[in-house]
Amino acid sequence: MTDHQVPELLQLTSPEEVTPGLRQEIAGCWEVVANAGGAVLATEFPPLPVGAHDVAPVVDGLVESLHPGRGRLLVATVGGALAGWLIVRREPHRLGAHCGTVNHVQTHPRFRGRGIGAALMHRVHAVARDEIGLERLMLSTRGGVGLEDFYRKVGWVEVGRWPGALRIAPGDDRDAILMSLALRAA
Repeated sequence: MTDHQVPELLQLTSPEEVTPGLRQEIAGCWEVVANAGGAVLATEFPPLPVGAHDVAPVVDGLVESLHPGRGRLLVATVGGALAGWLIVRREPHRLGAHCGTVNHVQTHPRFRGRGIGAALMHRVHAVARDEIGLERLMLSTRGGVGLEDFYRKVGWVEVGRWPGALRIAPGDDRDAILMSLALRAA
């Protein structure tokens, strides 16, 4: 594989579209990213390290919640292999239904530095605005690892912080950085 291969971006809107093989690839990606220190820990995960038996049920729950109007899975593949993925969800309460949340943004470590994350973030912008009809996206990210810089580069704005809200380990509390992206018409 060459470094200049363009990722193929796929959007999945229902559980039936996600094959068992793709579920397994997503779980494998999440396991590797989490155990490498990635800021993608699910509340259902036990303390690190996590294994496939910890991650697979969480992936199943995400997949089962897919729905064209409420939640979508975006995946990036390179040469047929999963390179990264994310989830976008409409806010469920009617007062926030014009907004969505982006979660679990991940790039498999073997594909880092190749624009996979940026491609996913640009695609989720278009999907959220043009297909789901959202006006704003939100996310939170872990402070202390530089992820806010990545999100700024793809158009997001920091709108606040919850100081010390994330306890990575005893004595290692990090800020939860709150970010927002206004979705303007193309």
